[in-house]
Amino acid sequence: MTATAAVPLHHRLAPAHWRTIELLSDVHLCAQAPRTFEAWRTQLLASDADAILMLGDLFEVWVGDDARTDSFERRCADVMREASTRRSLAFMPGNRDFLLGEDMCSASGLEALPDATVLRAFDRPLVLTHGDALCLEDSDYQRFRATVRSPAWQADFLSRSLPERQRLARAMRDASTAHQSQHPSALWSDVDPAAALQLLDATGSDTLVHGHTHRPGTTQLSATACRHVLSDWDFDGDVPRGDVLRLSAQGLSRRPAIALGGRTA
Repeated sequence: MTATAAVPLHHRLAPAHWRTIELLSDVHLCAQAPRTFEAWRTQLLASDADAILMLGDLFEVWVGDDARTDSFERRCADVMREASTRRSLAFMPGNRDFLLGEDMCSASGLEALPDATVLRAFDRPLVLTHGDALCLEDSDYQRFRATVRSPAWQADFLSRSLPERQRLARAMRDASTAHQSQHPSALWSDVDPAAALQLLDATGSDTLVHGHTHRPGTTQLSATACRHVLSDWDFDGDVPRGDVLRLSAQGLSRRPAIALGGRTA
């Protein structure tokens, strides 16, 4: 399986009036993490960025757009709809919320951002991806991913009642947690460097931005190519964490979330 076959390419040209773009991922929003929700809400509403692009796993789980009317999901949609009146918002599906579709995007003021997307901004191309499709070492997950991303599986899943889908999602999440505890080396499998370079070569870019692995940082893939890994967000644990990458004409910079004292200018 090649990187380009696993990750179809799409293109997005940033409008000329954008001066600052924020990138974030892996917020894992859920009703059981209220402080994380508030930190994310603050970021979307108080940021001075012209656009905020959320690269997957925005939600801890998403079982279909009919869930958007539930209390917590409706609060999230309200936040995004308000934020979208101030700046552009885009969402890329992750491994937890790949079923988020057109109805939720429309209700939330979101632009759908396919995985992977080549963003051309400030005269340079960056490749944006959630990252899970490039974690090739975890073969069990890649087989699972191929199954749940198939139209047949999704049609069957979405035909079930909302409570049944919620039960199935909890069961799949519990099974994943159990698998990770039994196989610590697969806990956060990393992006395959060769696949990442192949993806960059296919786009003519030297910069990859992704989430998923919960290993924030910047690493060199080659003498000329690098990748920037987004952090996950957790403001309900003992040590709050969450950051964003800010993209401008001056390049990329990593900043803590506003809730952690991150500057907006």
